[in-house]
Amino acid sequence: MSNLVVATGTAMCTMGTAPGPIKVTSNQKVLASGKPCATIQDSQPMACVGPFGMCTSLANPQVAAATAAALGVLTPQPCIPAPAGTWIPTKPKVLIGGKPCLTNDAKLVCAYAGQISITNPGQVKATAQ
Repeated sequence: MSNLVVATGTAMCTMGTAPGPIKVTSNQKVLASGKPCATIQDSQPMACVGPFGMCTSLANPQVAAATAAALGVLTPQPCIPAPAGTWIPTKPKVLIGGKPCLTNDAKLVCAYAGQISITNPGQVKATAQ
């Protein structure tokens, strides 16, 4: 069973070193656990998807340059998320404001070869207003 992702949820990138926060900007009316529910549109870097600590992907130009300068020793650099599109929904027929809802089993592809997934949806119970 999937849970809705809400404003206090967190995500993790396979190339990152720490979880990052999820912020909801696409919806302020539909609530779960008293917090706005996210949609697949909540994928903008830094505005919706926070940084994941340090990036370890050599596809990231900053990591590649730092690693080259360190004579081939992997040198992680601060993560600045680079989503390639929107979240891939697993419940595309469940809509919030006409957009598919974001659930804890959705995935987001990073342009730097990582895959972002939800680690904590932040939802405990659903409420209607």
